[in-house]
Amino acid sequence: MGHSATFGAICAFAMALAAAPLAAQDTATTAAKVPEGGASAVVATVNGTPITLGHMIVLRANLPAQYQSLPDEILFKGILDQLVQQAALAQSVEGKTTLRDTLAMENDQRGYLSGVALQSVAGGAVTDEALQKAYDAKFANAAETKEYNAAHILVKTEEEAKELKTQIDAGADFADMAKQHSSDGAAANGGDLGWFSEGMMVKPFQDAVFAMEVGKVSDPVETQFGWHLIQLKETRIKSAPSLDDMREELAAEIEQAAVEAHIKSITDAAKIERPGEGFDPAVLRDQSLLDK
Repeated sequence: MGHSATFGAICAFAMALAAAPLAAQDTATTAAKVPEGGASAVVATVNGTPITLGHMIVLRANLPAQYQSLPDEILFKGILDQLVQQAALAQSVEGKTTLRDTLAMENDQRGYLSGVALQSVAGGAVTDEALQKAYDAKFANAAETKEYNAAHILVKTEEEAKELKTQIDAGADFADMAKQHSSDGAAANGGDLGWFSEGMMVKPFQDAVFAMEVGKVSDPVETQFGWHLIQLKETRIKSAPSLDDMREELAAEIEQAAVEAHIKSITDAAKIERPGEGFDPAVLRDQSLLDK
């Protein structure tokens, strides 16, 4: 029983509420009245075991956004019903859990607590100072990049390329000729290759482009793919992106670096022994061990 069962209870209650008269669905926003005891306030007991308001708040906070947007009265009843059902079901198997169950619960707890350990590390790592430092390290001394916008026609033989070049020089439209004769995927777009910079094309193609004037069509150029006619449409100088443009990417990199450093620090400080490294890795597939 996990979130899926929770969602089922909440959705079932939502459908029932939707069928009720509109007067019963007043969801006017008012300040919540906090019960005595706050998060420790008991909302239900199951065979004497308490379920608190805190349990409900935590479960609600972990629901996907589409469920969190439901009206409070729907969530309150759905979540409470689910927690009551879970408590009753959990009590029904007390003393009957297997080794598999125990190990799964230990894995879940370990995973949750490791997330708690890393949450503050990741969140605290991203500051304006850290973002600026990461940005400067990447782009402060970055050279401006020249980019090229070109199209091409790719054919199998030099003779075919020369014949097409003659027709283009005589006035044939380059894009139309690409659609009719080019053999690669760019043909449908008139041979358009979009924008690219140094290192993105094979060397013979790149060298030809670098030597061209905007608006011109090259003589046949051979690469491992065949013979090309290249049309250089335009060029531009691409400056480094702004800090705002890179903010999300840099933040993710900073968080990842902080998390990796923290994990290393914690594990380096721990006394770790690995007697299992000599085990046969295939033993992982032996589910029968959990039943012994």
